[in-house]
Amino acid sequence: MRIFTYFALTVFIISITSCNSSQYKFKLNTSKKNTLGQKATINFEQLTNEKIDSVHLFVNKKRVNKNETNITINTTDFGVGKHIVTALAFYPNKSKKTTNYIEILAKKTPTVYSYKIINTFPHDKEAYTQGLEYKDGFLYETTGRRGESTLRKVDVKTGNIIQKVSLDKKYFGEGMTIFNNKIYWLTWQARKGFIYDLTTFKQTGEFNYNKSNEGWGLTHNDTELIKSDGTNKIWFLNATNQAEKRNIQVYTNKYAIDNLNEIELINGKIYANKWQQNSILIINPKTGVVEGVANLTGLRDIVAKDQNLEPSDDVLNGIAYDKENNRLFVTGKHWGKLFEIELIQK
Repeated sequence: MRIFTYFALTVFIISITSCNSSQYKFKLNTSKKNTLGQKATINFEQLTNEKIDSVHLFVNKKRVNKNETNITINTTDFGVGKHIVTALAFYPNKSKKTTNYIEILAKKTPTVYSYKIINTFPHDKEAYTQGLEYKDGFLYETTGRRGESTLRKVDVKTGNIIQKVSLDKKYFGEGMTIFNNKIYWLTWQARKGFIYDLTTFKQTGEFNYNKSNEGWGLTHNDTELIKSDGTNKIWFLNATNQAEKRNIQVYTNKYAIDNLNEIELINGKIYANKWQQNSILIINPKTGVVEGVANLTGLRDIVAKDQNLEPSDDVLNGIAYDKENNRLFVTGKHWGKLFEIELIQK
């Protein structure tokens, strides 16, 4: 009888504790749509039960309050994009988490650019171009598809392949960049990249990317590798160990821009192709704001007159910049032409 009574009392106490815990209800309100530079609001409400001990408010895991439950934050501190807001409420011996989000849009519409063709050069129409970079008078190019992925050194004027190495057939090659006389080459879905000696094309290392799911485009600044993954995110990697350090989200004043593909850093801005669109986006690497857009559909039309291009596949992809001579080169997948162009603000 005593054993039964003790057991029944224990169950009763657990039930009461659980019941009391479940009676704590909260609501986390946020200003959903915000403009970069303005203040966004976060308001935590306790709906039921006794007053809690405290609440911690976070944006992207960064604490943004002290003891307040109703706050404003500076959107400039977080950049454009969708950011997770978390409230962690503490009450006797327990805590409860509630989440919401804020979305921050760019303040201005992107500047629109047209283009002028400066020169036209031959390009290997068998090349399913993924990455393109200019260095010391030559183009370096990577091509994709399993069993066909190659790294090439190309003569700009003739389009002739001077040097080439193939990727293992099990990998689908993607974008590349040259940093400190090493070539860094991404693969698509293997979450792995490879490192090559610039002169010999001999593989000297490899690296993994664990935070982003895929590899698409690659470029660099003075200290970091910069990587796109097919979403609206651009990642910044430690150049020494290739670890993903942080990312920005890419937005206009209306929405996120996903399918970011081949990228190139030009005069401090990220120039990006958007997969299946014949355009270049000009992105601020600090904020993620799309500051400019250039529609290059006319270039594809020129190539299509001489070739039977696949409508959804053989699109603009490949941006290279000759800094010393201020030359911008673009091409596309299976395009028989490489264009030197100048972007002109409308």
